[in-house]
Amino acid sequence: MEPPPPGLVSSREDISSLFPEQTPGAKHNDLGSRFSSVRKVRGDGNCFYRAFCFAHLESILPNARALQSFKDEIIKSGKDASSTGFDESSFQDHLNTLIDVVEQCQADEQEDTLLRLFNNPTTSDSVVQYLRLLASSYLQNHAEFFCNFVEAPSLKVYCKQEVETMAMECDHVDILALSQALDIGIHIVSMEGDEQRLAHHIIPEGAEPSLHLLYQTAHYDILYPRPHP
Repeated sequence: MEPPPPGLVSSREDISSLFPEQTPGAKHNDLGSRFSSVRKVRGDGNCFYRAFCFAHLESILPNARALQSFKDEIIKSGKDASSTGFDESSFQDHLNTLIDVVEQCQADEQEDTLLRLFNNPTTSDSVVQYLRLLASSYLQNHAEFFCNFVEAPSLKVYCKQEVETMAMECDHVDILALSQALDIGIHIVSMEGDEQRLAHHIIPEGAEPSLHLLYQTAHYDILYPRPHP
């Protein structure tokens, strides 16, 4: 099978593809010592959601039990979304798309299949839209906690304008909500800040992360750790 053309999610590339042509700085050297490769995700405002779902599915591809467990979790999440008051017609098609993606992964457990699905704009964007609705649902179902971290007239307004709307960059609270909604630990490596060292964030705190994302200039890509010696 031919690899898909460069699009929404790239093939794996050597970590050095992220380095500047001039001498890499201390952060780049640190990144290169910890991670061997990167998978680049299109910077269209949806990069976190797309990277999150692709990286998680890729991490469980060889594990039939984990794929089934994730599928069960997704089906259950649809019930949570309807309890938030979302009109079922607004999320059911997107939920079905994500279930179909997981089922195709179950059918052949091939990375090429995952790449093809995530580079199909209709399928890929539908998955992103469902994850946005799920994050919004979780935020609103746990409003007492999350309302303290949102700058908006109300949490509902924030969710409508910032979370559910495609191409809106995600905030820390959205990431926390999605990781808790699906019980998936995330390791975010940040290149931001003036310090010479990388910043590491585990979400939720204390979790065992199943995926690693690079954050720089308001954008997320997928990282692959070097094997431990």
